[in-house]
Amino acid sequence: MSVPFITVEGPIGVGKTSLSKAIADTYGYYLLKEIVDENPFLGKFYEDIDEWSFQTEMFFLCNRYKQLSDVKSHIVQNESPVVADYHIFKNLIFAKRTLAPSEYVKYEAIYDILTSDMPRPNMVIYLHASLDTLMNRIKMRGREFEKLITRDYMDQLSKDYHDFIGQFKVKHPDIPVIELDGDKIDFVQNEEHLQNVLELVKKSLKELQAE
Repeated sequence: MSVPFITVEGPIGVGKTSLSKAIADTYGYYLLKEIVDENPFLGKFYEDIDEWSFQTEMFFLCNRYKQLSDVKSHIVQNESPVVADYHIFKNLIFAKRTLAPSEYVKYEAIYDILTSDMPRPNMVIYLHASLDTLMNRIKMRGREFEKLITRDYMDQLSKDYHDFIGQFKVKHPDIPVIELDGDKIDFVQNEEHLQNVLELVKKSLKELQAE
């Protein structure tokens, strides 16, 4: 197996960073964290999605491209395992929902160029949860710009993630996807749940190494 590169994905507020940090701390992996708060367009985006979606998505794409370019050395040159609290494919999920069709065509072309030589993860952990759970967690962490997120937006985003992950598994059958239900598993407050998740990750890595 190549050097472990795990990405954790799912809708806003589902616990991606918490789980990624736990994996990094447990196995000594390099932790790649998504840049969110530094996006100057995000607050405006939630106020007026149609007006600010292209600027917001392009900022995220360029920053994530830069992050993955930097982390590429950890995987390729240093052979250092990496766990990331996002996968760059999330750009397509958000962009397809928020951009006008003509803008999305241009955006996708730029995305394909930038990601053509990016390292591919060899494991994806997909976190999902009910709408009530997601909205409660977003409220609890208290980010100012996230107060503008509506239930309708989050409901559609969750459905978009579900559809995309289904397509991803068909397109990339060689990349295992571990799905975790955030309504049944609380790896933040429940140590036993966390250890069970870490064992799943460990088992999946061993299976990959055996191939």
